[in-house]
Amino acid sequence: MTGKDKSNKLSVKRHLDELRGRLVRSVVVIVICTALAFVFHQQILGLLMQPAAGFPISPTERPIYTELTEFISIAFKVSLLAGLVIALPYVLYQIIMFVAPGLTTPERRYLYILLPVSALAFFAGAVFGHQILFPPAVHFLLTFGTDVATPLIRIGNYTNLMLTLLLWMGIVFETPIIAFFLARIGVVTGSWLARQRRYALVIAFVLGAIITPTFDPINQSLVAGPIIVMYELGIWLAKLGGRGRNKQSVISADEG
Repeated sequence: MTGKDKSNKLSVKRHLDELRGRLVRSVVVIVICTALAFVFHQQILGLLMQPAAGFPISPTERPIYTELTEFISIAFKVSLLAGLVIALPYVLYQIIMFVAPGLTTPERRYLYILLPVSALAFFAGAVFGHQILFPPAVHFLLTFGTDVATPLIRIGNYTNLMLTLLLWMGIVFETPIIAFFLARIGVVTGSWLARQRRYALVIAFVLGAIITPTFDPINQSLVAGPIIVMYELGIWLAKLGGRGRNKQSVISADEG
């Protein structure tokens, strides 16, 4: 084995050791944050239930559980998700510190900006779903059919529905960041995205029908509206990212 092969082998081993160390530290922090969140799981569940406004239509004015392990399973689930959210800044820091040495200065700069912005965009989408979208959806579901049946809401069904909606809205709010990144690496352009606008409108309302837990057009529009706005913002950011990429290409060509 030549000296160069030995050096490459040591370099790979060093990177793997570093990756393993950062993964272990991230998992430890997630576990600690999950444990802390479990201590406050009642408060977290109370926050998730705010859009239901105390379940006024339900006879018990609170959700129920019908299986022995249902509540503790939901408590663990929301604690884990809360732990992941709390630990996210530290995990992002570990990702940045691991990949940054292998990037160029412009790439490193975009990484430092895009990762925190992506986390904030996801959080903004989740807040929108919790504060704006879910309350009218819950009201519709709780009042629809009360003349025929009495609603007894299972906490598992309610929490899973809420978490699914928050996840989808967080992903929707990531659309502009993804569009900017794809334009920055040359996969799409802002003009191409603009030409697909009519298809995006149709897809927005289809996703609105899929994401929203109700079938009424008002709640579907509440979902489709942000998707359309995020797409338009993505077009603008894609054009911005494309201009930045063209300038960088010109600079590289001049240096060459």
